[in-house]
Amino acid sequence: MLEQLGIATLDDLKPNSRVVITRVDINSPVDASTKIVTDDSRIREHSRTVKELSGKGAKVVILAHQGRKGDPDFTSLEQHAKILSGILSWPVRFVPDVAGEEAKGAIKSMKPGDVLMLDNVRFLSEETAERSPKEHSRGTLVSALGPLADYFVNDAFAAAHRSHASIVGFAAVLPSAAGRVMEKELAALSKVAGKPEKPSVYVIAGAKPKESFKVAQHVLSNGIADDVLTGGLVANVFLKAKGFKLGEANEKLLDQKGFAQFVSGAREMLGRFPGRIVTPVDLAVEIQGGRSEIAVDDLPTNHYIKDIGKKTVELYGRLLMQAKSIVVNGPLGVYEEDNFSLGTREILRVLTKTEAFSVVGGGHSLAAVYKFGLEKKLPYVSTAGGALISYLSGEALPGVEALKAASKKFS
Repeated sequence: MLEQLGIATLDDLKPNSRVVITRVDINSPVDASTKIVTDDSRIREHSRTVKELSGKGAKVVILAHQGRKGDPDFTSLEQHAKILSGILSWPVRFVPDVAGEEAKGAIKSMKPGDVLMLDNVRFLSEETAERSPKEHSRGTLVSALGPLADYFVNDAFAAAHRSHASIVGFAAVLPSAAGRVMEKELAALSKVAGKPEKPSVYVIAGAKPKESFKVAQHVLSNGIADDVLTGGLVANVFLKAKGFKLGEANEKLLDQKGFAQFVSGAREMLGRFPGRIVTPVDLAVEIQGGRSEIAVDDLPTNHYIKDIGKKTVELYGRLLMQAKSIVVNGPLGVYEEDNFSLGTREILRVLTKTEAFSVVGGGHSLAAVYKFGLEKKLPYVSTAGGALISYLSGEALPGVEALKAASKKFS
């Protein structure tokens, strides 16, 4: 068990010949025009849980989602099943049904070791309703599939912040456990978000000030982080709160993205935690398509700010090398452009040199890790986005809480 959380793991199951409903998060990037999955990294991550269960003789029934209704990436999971089959090197049967007679018939005909993937759970309108586990247990999905199963495994940490039917409903009626991805995420995050080794440094960057401020507020107020280093538009908000004029183009960008409203809150945080929120000392701007660096004391600028500068990289690097626990959430610049990838790339590289335990997470951070080929060189890379932010903000995750309650069914 994840003893400190009171959550069962695959080690607590006896899956041979048992039907195990397994919720994974293989929501993947999809080409808008072809609808083809362009990155199978999440499928590969979850394949480990599926392979272990199947190898132990379980009848593995996979539930997952892809996109949201109305979005370009909202598709069937047929190609996901083919990709998983290739990764596992054995058949994964796809059923174009979620909770109907075809799905139930396919489950009833399974043999030990079989792997079955049902279609996108978000085809069911009830899936995304925010309800309690008990309420979801009475819905169509759990009522149809629950009686056919022996166990429920939740491996979808990245969706654990949602109180959705396939995330919490089965845990109300079946002995339930965390899959290997869920287990790894919770074990890693407990090292940096509970009582981390000190000094503890958080790098909070990117373009989501609302979520970033929640994390910063929580980790500083509760003594979890000693310092918070900022980058991206998050840093621009704090610089503006310090009284720096960013220049018309950058001020307008903050207004357009709705970030100007966070300046007063950033100013309050700077006053409440003096010296603990670190902002860039220099910045990289785009001039005629190239990179040029300026000191923050030389602001305002007529050019877009697109990265932190080299002196800031050196400053942040020194602070990170002194840390024993590190969290990085969000890129420090427009890492997709080679001229402005330096800040994000170099800060990630520092993590490969320090002896600190570090966690890198968030969708864009994950993409940056793979862009720079660092996925195998870092202590831990989280696949989660919203769930990671919620966890780091100190919020209870419905999917995790449901597993805690369901662990009692093992006794």
